Amino acid sequence: MQVLVLLLVLLILSIVGFRLGRGRAVRVAGSKPGTLHSLPDYYGYYVALWCGLPALALIVLWLSLDGTLLQMLVERALPVQTQALPASQLALVMNEVRNLAQSGMFSQASSPAIAKAAIQFNNLHAISFAAMAALALSLCVAGGLLGLRIIHPKLRARNQVETVVKLFLIASSTAAIFTTIGIVLSLLFESLRFFSMIPITNFLFGLDWSPQMAMRADQVGASGAFGAVPLFTGTLLISVIAMLVATPIGLMSAIYMAEYAHPKFRAVAKPLLEVLAGIPTVVYGFFAVLTVAPFLRELGDILHIDIASESALATGVVMGIMIIPFISSLSDDVLTAVPDSLRQGAYGLGATRSETIKQVVMPAALPGIVGGLLLAVSRAIGETMIVVMAAGLSARLTANPFEAVTTVTVQIVTLLVGDQEFDSPKTLSAFALGLVLFVVTLILNVVALHVVRKYREKYD
Repeated sequence: MQVLVLLLVLLILSIVGFRLGRGRAVRVAGSKPGTLHSLPDYYGYYVALWCGLPALALIVLWLSLDGTLLQMLVERALPVQTQALPASQLALVMNEVRNLAQSGMFSQASSPAIAKAAIQFNNLHAISFAAMAALALSLCVAGGLLGLRIIHPKLRARNQVETVVKLFLIASSTAAIFTTIGIVLSLLFESLRFFSMIPITNFLFGLDWSPQMAMRADQVGASGAFGAVPLFTGTLLISVIAMLVATPIGLMSAIYMAEYAHPKFRAVAKPLLEVLAGIPTVVYGFFAVLTVAPFLRELGDILHIDIASESALATGVVMGIMIIPFISSLSDDVLTAVPDSLRQGAYGLGATRSETIKQVVMPAALPGIVGGLLLAVSRAIGETMIVVMAAGLSARLTANPFEAVTTVTVQIVTLLVGDQEFDSPKTLSAFALGLVLFVVTLILNVVALHVVRKYREKYD
């Protein structure tokens, strides 16, 4: 919270710097605004950047080093016998110190030395923040004054401001690229460790999934079977049900909105439909557990069909409802992008509206619709919360939608819950599942983008 307040103050000072810089540029130009190299606003942006960027860089650097330095100082103040503990135990002690410092409940410390260290941690943290705030504000003011002093009519303010913006955009895209590379490499390296313990053929083609490893030689029921086919089957079953629900409803609603709806109705109905996309998935999970699953179970009792309380059908139906606005919005954009000249030509040949939609508009928009459906499939495959709450954890190899199944994402969550040591096949199998899921969704996205690109090249 303190850092947010400091950043807000820096933002206000930067806005003040913008106003002062713009005003100084106007005064320097006098009655000849044409003598300025750039528009007055660029001079304001120039001063605002001088105010904000150096101070922001100082805060980022300070915060990156602050935790390590504080930990070193607090460790030196601990008793000698505590400092001599192994690194793992010393880390636990420091974790207790930080927790006590955050909560302020020093009386609950395991020893007086720990309580004293937590108090010292708080004091050092307060001193560190005060020093950081003072230096950042001083640097902000000094940078603003320097920027105001540099302003003159020949200053290429626009060029320098645009250069800073360009560098920021390059840094942002580079960070996104390196983040993606880091995710892929982390999955790949841990998956290779897993495949060094479990053969990849057993993982990809095995029919039994029981990742519990035996702790003793005589332990029963923890053989450690890592056949992922039941997980792939459950994921595919739920995704198919979701697409069977979402595709007709989403596509038909898109056709109505794009071709039949009155503009006033469309202006109201389309945002209301897209509200479904903003509902948290945990709410959909509650809806599946409390409403859809009991309804399907009671319906099964009436029809003498055994439907489990946690079934793939209930999960797929709710997931399909969640995906409806995704398909509807993409399909609507594709349909409205079809040139009106195609429709007018069909009408000129005597075709009705429904014939025009079926024989002209839909074939023209089909590549874009297919691309949107593939993106929706990748969204369904990666869903976790609804499946966790409504489908259960049973890794069953079945195509019966009335039974409980599980998916790849659910097992990843289950395997990584709690404190885990990343040296057992059980934990490492989560990375192998993640790698498979990543590859599948990547392929679907690449295919979808390729199809959409063909569509754009043909009809833009």
